[in-house]
Amino acid sequence: MSSSQFPPPLSYSSGQGAIGSSSIHSPLTILSPDSTNSIYASPDSGHHPFYLAKSEPDDGASTGSSAAAAPSSDQPLKRKQKRNKPTLSCHECVERKTKSELTSFPRREHICASDVVRSLSDFDSKRETTRSVTNGRRMTKPPKKRLTANGIKFVAPNIADRGILAGDMATRWSVASSAGLLSNVPFSHPTAFNVFGIGSEHPFANYWTCEGGLPEVIGVLPEKLQADILLSQYFECVDPIYPMMHRQTFYAEYERFWQLKDSGQNEASLVSLLFVMLALGTQFVSTTNPQDRKQTAEFYASAANQALRMSSYLSTASIHSVQAMVLLCYFLINDSHVSDGWAYAGILMRQAYAMGLHRDPNIVTPNASPFEKQQRRKLWQAVLVQDTFLTVLLSLPPSATHTDVRIDDFTEQSSIAVHSDPTDTAYVKGSWMLANLVQETICSPRSLDIPICSTQRQKSKLVADFRSVYRSFPDVFRSWDQDTIVQVASRNKRVVRQTLFLTSNYYHNLMLVHASESSDVPVNIRGTLEAAHEAITAFFILFQLFDTEARIWWVFNHRAFLEALCIGGVLREAARDPATAELMTRDPLFVKAKGDIARMIQIMKLMTDGDHGSDAARTRVSVLSEYL
Repeated sequence: MSSSQFPPPLSYSSGQGAIGSSSIHSPLTILSPDSTNSIYASPDSGHHPFYLAKSEPDDGASTGSSAAAAPSSDQPLKRKQKRNKPTLSCHECVERKTKSELTSFPRREHICASDVVRSLSDFDSKRETTRSVTNGRRMTKPPKKRLTANGIKFVAPNIADRGILAGDMATRWSVASSAGLLSNVPFSHPTAFNVFGIGSEHPFANYWTCEGGLPEVIGVLPEKLQADILLSQYFECVDPIYPMMHRQTFYAEYERFWQLKDSGQNEASLVSLLFVMLALGTQFVSTTNPQDRKQTAEFYASAANQALRMSSYLSTASIHSVQAMVLLCYFLINDSHVSDGWAYAGILMRQAYAMGLHRDPNIVTPNASPFEKQQRRKLWQAVLVQDTFLTVLLSLPPSATHTDVRIDDFTEQSSIAVHSDPTDTAYVKGSWMLANLVQETICSPRSLDIPICSTQRQKSKLVADFRSVYRSFPDVFRSWDQDTIVQVASRNKRVVRQTLFLTSNYYHNLMLVHASESSDVPVNIRGTLEAAHEAITAFFILFQLFDTEARIWWVFNHRAFLEALCIGGVLREAARDPATAELMTRDPLFVKAKGDIARMIQIMKLMTDGDHGSDAARTRVSVLSEYL
């Protein structure tokens, strides 16, 4: 294929790529599922009573409560027929019951195994969510009674999930889909349909020949100076949010790659990782035309996908291939291919499990170096965080639910901490703790339209758990306001980006807890509006400080849109209630809530300006305008 068929490379101003030197990070050994040597048993597998045949007396006499009359000598001996009743007690209990009258010696206290099994089974059946002691299997059970009768309109148990569809549209689409995506899955459809209504074309354009192989992919790399600029942009904008790679180790591999560029000895998964980093770096370049930027970024992403194909990524897995897949998923989401990103994340999750990333590295890779173990933990955290917070936005079930990796083990070892930022470590651990709590308490119930909290006591306890996680964050992520964060941005943009993302994630999920309701638990209106205000304010500050990044990060601006939707839903229902209607104009909290919606509409309108304005932003403007 001629080079004229490829998109032209973009021109960038010269920049400095912080190239460090360190030991080369060789790929870890690929682990098969069997190498973890672990078997997970269902919690219910041992909770059923076992049955023993009841032993019969040798003389055939009945052991009932009343003795049978002795038969006469001229009558045939007739055995009394017994009920066909299974014995629920163990053999020792049966023997003790039938023979206790034959001896007067005291017997030791005996615990019947069947009683223990039955008690465990009864206890397990009372729990809606079960999890093993190793943080393993979890199953969320739907309520026994669901409103499914014709003519009864289903109402989502969370005010944040109640969409704007009404009338005919409400009857044509399923209620389980995410209302925030404004496109739901039909009950039945004779042809293929777009899952989320976002991104209808194949995400990776095909520029490649059958015989080209990996050299064809490497041949379309930009010049090293341009690659350095794009990598610098990646580490400036993307790495602070998802710090899963060790920068010094990567740059050592990067320099070695350029030395071996034409030798045919390069690892395909490393080539894929390099290309997806170039693609993400291109997305955040602000000095080029948006259309050219989009075309070039998609070309690099296609090259990354082709390199993964050359590495047989569906049948093999490595640290580099999983890292590349995590970043490709974020690229697809930012590139308005949310449906493809969701499907791609499923493959990623399977490969992470196959590598054993969900297992404690001290168990599955005991002979690995401390640095390699730390990289496995950091990569699993990236997979888990991506899965958890994407499922929150889409109201779908989480997948990263089986793990025994401990957060407390994630500490930078002294031997590898020379180039590590302690703030990064605190950010990773904080995001990890929040993801664990959100996955357990929010993701699973919302995916089945189950109330997050069924009692007021449970809701108070959950709010306390969220506040406990927030208090565990370092002060640099908590003690700030809009004025101080602007000052910090002038000297440490990395911390500001991490603070805004962590704040947005925390308050968005706290908003969902306050907005949840059931028959016994009403919506906490003030708590919902306060949490939504804090969450959406983080997006406003991001747009103020990093305009381009706020436009590119789909997860951030879509989360802010859902927060504005939740605020609008609360205000609409409060206006219908005579007890709260008069507060709409007098209460500062309600006035501030209206201002948040107005500010969100203003930002969305700015995103629609120009020839390449966002269509999603136009839709959001029309939706939010109905609440004012």
